[in-house]
This record gives sequence, structure tokens and C-alpha cells, in this order.
Amino acid sequence: MIGDLKTIKALIKKLPKERLPIRLMEVCGTHTVAISRMGIRPLLRGEVELISGPGCPVCVTPANFVAKAIWLAENGCTVATFGDMMKVPAGDDSLFKAKARGCDIRVVYSPMDALEFASLEPENHVVFLGIGFETTAPTIAGAVLEAEKRKLENFSVLCGLKTIPRPLEFIASSDELSIDGFVLPGHVSTIIGRKAYEFIAEKFGKPGTITGFEDGDIIEGIAELVRIIMSGKPQVSNAYTRVVRENGNERALELIEQVFIPCDSSWRGLGMLSNSGLRIREEFSSFDSERRFTIPEFSDIRDNPACLCDKVILGAAKPTDCELFGTACTPSHPQGPCMISSEGACAAYFKYGE
Repeated sequence: MIGDLKTIKALIKKLPKERLPIRLMEVCGTHTVAISRMGIRPLLRGEVELISGPGCPVCVTPANFVAKAIWLAENGCTVATFGDMMKVPAGDDSLFKAKARGCDIRVVYSPMDALEFASLEPENHVVFLGIGFETTAPTIAGAVLEAEKRKLENFSVLCGLKTIPRPLEFIASSDELSIDGFVLPGHVSTIIGRKAYEFIAEKFGKPGTITGFEDGDIIEGIAELVRIIMSGKPQVSNAYTRVVRENGNERALELIEQVFIPCDSSWRGLGMLSNSGLRIREEFSSFDSERRFTIPEFSDIRDNPACLCDKVILGAAKPTDCELFGTACTPSHPQGPCMISSEGACAAYFKYGE
């Protein structure tokens, strides 16, 4: 790690001061937490600015998705969700508050847990809240296929799955955000592979490096990005070859394609992005909560206007830029999803004192 830090600093000394700091976006929420925990940001201050991106699935899920989940719970469904979703606000409400009112809302660790509830409780309709990226999609696809196999008519998924390439295209094309390169997500890349990101270099002239989550992985990835920037020849490299392959995990991709189809999707902070989400295919429509139930759109749900989560996700603001950070907004009393999620930038900055 120390060697790579010295390498980064030696390379950067060759750049004119007006080029500094180099702005790199760590896309993945797990990278954000690791960088904060390891204290990497202060070590590179003034030379490399590490900016958090849209790689926290809870953070990018819009408030109206949560409102739909609450509506399902209030209308007799058993809602099964990952724990990070419980306190995400939908206006003045949340799943946590709905559970306190008596709604049947259960925290699970996988979609298969929800499937088992449906199998053991045939009198209840169990809705799994399907959020996440390409990493989570295969497990949800597997649950849908298993539900079909078992002929479980009381199981469905409220699908909020999103895919990473499209928001990266949005960010890479933005002159206002001025990102010089991307630390690309290790987990998602195990599924979609290195080639899925080549457009970043080919279309936008930005470099990217896939890396893991250990301190050596992250510093090596940053050093590799700085080398590419210095070379003036943008490319997408893979510094996580022990896990990530060129074309990803073909079996997982087949599962995703078997059950889901690309669709337009709404992202917190980015709005509606074409072909940036996944919806359940028509042949599995009986397991799609939005087809099973007439759920309101809740388009009037608004976030706290003082909360900057929408800008933090884009890299347009740091958590410490928010007037609520560390005062009105803490992990005990979160005002937005970036302080709620274990992968949220605000939670990481708060916990590790950045």
C-alpha cells in the first residue's frame, strides 16, 4: 500500500498544478465505506479527490418505491425486505413506521427467505422488495424460477432492480461533474465483466479501473488510474483479475436475461434513465407485484428539500456539504438514504470522521 501511495504521489508531481486535484469517482458504495474506513482520502488530499458515486442501491431507490411497498403492506401483503430499506423515508413515512403501526414487514437476508415465508404461510401474499444492481439480480431471478417450480401463487417481487452502465454514461458525459476517471465496482463487475465498461473510454475518453475492496486493491486501482491518465490513452483496465473476467459470469447473465428485460428506471438524483433498470418478463408476470396489484404511482412523494442525497449520489456534493450532516441527520435520526444505508456515503463519512 505505501509503495503504491508513493507511486501515485510521484506520478502526480509531473502534472501541472492547475490539473490538480485529479477527480476520481468510486462508483461502489462498498468502496466508499472501505476508503473512509482506511483513511485513504486524507492521504491523497490536494492530489486526488475521491468522490462517491451512485453505487449504493438503497440510496438510488426513489421515495415512491418505498411508498408503494408501504401501500402493499397496508393492503394486506407480507412485505419482505433487506434491513437497510426499513428507515428510508417516503415523505413522512417509512417501512419502519408502517411496521410499528402493525403492518407485516419482515427483514430478510435473501429473496429465498421471502420464498420460504410464502411456502410456509399460503394464506399470506409475500412481496419481496427487489432492489439492487446486477449483483443481486441473479438471486432474485433464481427465486422467481423457484417460485414457478413450486407453483407458489402467493409470492411476488416489487422490482426496483437497476443496472450500472447507464448512470455511468450520464456522469461521464457531464462537463459540470468533471470526473477524470472511475474506480469501477468489484461486485457488479463479477457479473457483467470488464468489457461492459469499455464505452467509458471509447465514447467519453475517460479511464476506468475495476478493483477489489482490500486496502492494497483500492490503492493499486487508484495508482493504475493515475498511470492511465498520465499516459493520455484512456482505457478500462481490470485490477481485480482474481475475481472479474472479461465477459463476466455467463451463467448469472443468462439467469438475468431469462427472468428480466431492460426497462426505463427512475434513480434518485438522476431522474428517469432509459434502459437503466430491469423488469420481470411477461411470462413471469404472476410474480410481478406491479402486475398483480393496482399500486398507485405516488408521484407526489417528496424528499426533505434540505437533504443533499440526490447530489451526493451524483458526486455533485460531499456529505459534509449538507447542512443536515452530523446535526439533524445522524445514523440514529437519518434524514436521507445516504445516512441510512450501510453503503451510503453520509453514513461512511459520519462513522469514520471524515
